[in-house]
Amino acid sequence: MLCQWTKFTRKPFLIFFQDYAQTAVCKSFSSTSSCLIRGSRRINPNDITSESNDKIEKIQDNKISEYESTVKVFNKESPKKLLENAANYEDMPLGPDDVWTKGPYPHNSNYKQSQAKYSHRPKVDPLETSILLFPGQGTQYVGMGKDLLHYPNVQEMYDAASHILGYNLLELCQNGPPEKLSKTVHQQPAVVVASLAAIEKLRDEQPSALETCVGVAGFSVGEITALTFAGALSFEDAIRLVKVRAEAMQYASEITPSGMMTVMYGPDSRLGFACSVAKEFCKRKEIPEVDCRIANYLYPHCKVVAGNDEALAFIENNKSDFRLRHIKRLRVSGAFHTDLMRPAAASVKRVLEKIQIEEPLIPVHSNIDGKSYKNMTQIRKQLPKQIYSPVKWEQTMHILYERSQGVAFPKTYECGPGRSLKTILKMCNAKAWNSCQSIDA
Repeated sequence: MLCQWTKFTRKPFLIFFQDYAQTAVCKSFSSTSSCLIRGSRRINPNDITSESNDKIEKIQDNKISEYESTVKVFNKESPKKLLENAANYEDMPLGPDDVWTKGPYPHNSNYKQSQAKYSHRPKVDPLETSILLFPGQGTQYVGMGKDLLHYPNVQEMYDAASHILGYNLLELCQNGPPEKLSKTVHQQPAVVVASLAAIEKLRDEQPSALETCVGVAGFSVGEITALTFAGALSFEDAIRLVKVRAEAMQYASEITPSGMMTVMYGPDSRLGFACSVAKEFCKRKEIPEVDCRIANYLYPHCKVVAGNDEALAFIENNKSDFRLRHIKRLRVSGAFHTDLMRPAAASVKRVLEKIQIEEPLIPVHSNIDGKSYKNMTQIRKQLPKQIYSPVKWEQTMHILYERSQGVAFPKTYECGPGRSLKTILKMCNAKAWNSCQSIDA
């Protein structure tokens, strides 16, 4: 059934024969193929004499040099270098207590292909470190925060936020109504303050979790929460930034009718193709602003697609043609993290130019690429882009938790309303999930 949609794309051949072409090319240029070793011949061991040893060694030397030169053309690293950089299992851990001090990876290899190189890994027992995760929009619920008011600073935080926002945030969080709390302009600051209130609970009950933190990440607006916890933003400036961000995104969502939906798919699915066809479908209907793309990378075979309402409806009506397993619309007002949110980026950029930003005391991982921010300039540059860029949460989880077999995982704390991030972590890395704890707001 995919054939009927090829008229919506310019390169139908690549869509159906991409895998075949890639396999054929890789096979033809394989560095281990015998065709790359020119002039090689098989030598019968019975024909070897003492007089021919020199000739045989010379032939072998020529073959080796020619092989290495050929490999150098097609590969960045020769087999010799690959063997030198391979794991040395003589340095394997001696026991459970020594598992974090020695091991084949990353200490005895180049470690270039591991995503873990983008995360901070101090030379201490991972069991003595922690990672904090902060949820984003959509996790709010009426009644959140009421069980945290007796912890230090929480009441003051809600009072300060209410003064900046211009309405009683605590009253809205505790009593709703749900329709009002679910609006983008309200739920973003509500989730941020509730998440920071959960930090105060964690500080009071498990202070070591904050003292041993080696990295933080936040989903969408939760990234601002992470930057606030890391000391890059003051609480007041963070609320001002979230206020403008929420209002700008609410306005952008009202310009173009759009939405988001969770998509479950399989190895044979064509989700990217479905988004491309849906986008072209909207363009042919002469819709002014069009976009349809993967907006959130959650975990393997589960993504969030966002775009025009017409594009989402098109995918829903033709999901079997693209071999999509399950689709569920999300209760959001717009296509966040797509080009339809670009009008909101300018407002956020202007606010970032006025507020003070400090160097984060703890590595904060960006939604754009999963890597930690390098400096204040990068924070100012990437936060506006984050609004219309996909949230690469799955990639961030790999960066934070990828490690060799047998190496322990840090303790993880999800701070804020809901337990969605803990569920996603289980799908990305079940072993890391075993040491994850939710600090409810």
